[in-house]
Amino acid sequence: MSQSTGTPLLEVRNIEAGYGASQVLFGVSLTIEPHQVVSLMGRNGMGKSTAIKCITGALPVRNGQILFEGQDITNWPVDAISRLGIALVPEGRQCFPNLTVREHLVAFARPPVQSQKGELLTQAAPWNLDRIYELFPRLKEREHHMGNQLSGGEQQMLAIGRALSTNPKLLILDEATEGLAPVVREEIWKCLNNLKNFGQPILIVDKFFRNIEKISNTNYLVEKGKLKS
Repeated sequence: MSQSTGTPLLEVRNIEAGYGASQVLFGVSLTIEPHQVVSLMGRNGMGKSTAIKCITGALPVRNGQILFEGQDITNWPVDAISRLGIALVPEGRQCFPNLTVREHLVAFARPPVQSQKGELLTQAAPWNLDRIYELFPRLKEREHHMGNQLSGGEQQMLAIGRALSTNPKLLILDEATEGLAPVVREEIWKCLNNLKNFGQPILIVDKFFRNIEKISNTNYLVEKGKLKS
């Protein structure tokens, strides 16, 4: 278990990936330790989302390795990686228009993943409906509203809450505040800072450098598919 052995939670080792004949990533490496918040920053089209797709299994890795708690998960299926405890808040939020807020949070709920010894591998207090509503009071107010009746900011809160309901070991946010009004964006950053204080490991992809740097333990800058030193 990474929390006791000192093994990083996530290791990405010199991965290369792309789409068809086009190569996008050129030897990208990053490490996330337990309880860390790590950011992947850069302009649009630099390879940030491609790296996330490789980590979550949505895009094959051509070369390199991805290890989670010391286990090689390179090119594992998406569902298998999800069951290990990696939860993604996707770009565009992807809320279901015909499900209520409560149904989103209940349908995806999963108890904390345990080790072979029966130890909980997530934070001390598991994420349940009440705890998610405590983090996002607005979701409690809107719990009977359909996904398509929510504002963009509320949908992002719901997407984060939905991911937390799976009790992830690692929470990944792709373009965490894309398209949100400044005041709503600040709410999301405050939420992420609270999650950091709870000890939730997070990988954030976003373009707002100043906000990210306030909460991240480590920042990686991607430029043209490579990490810039």
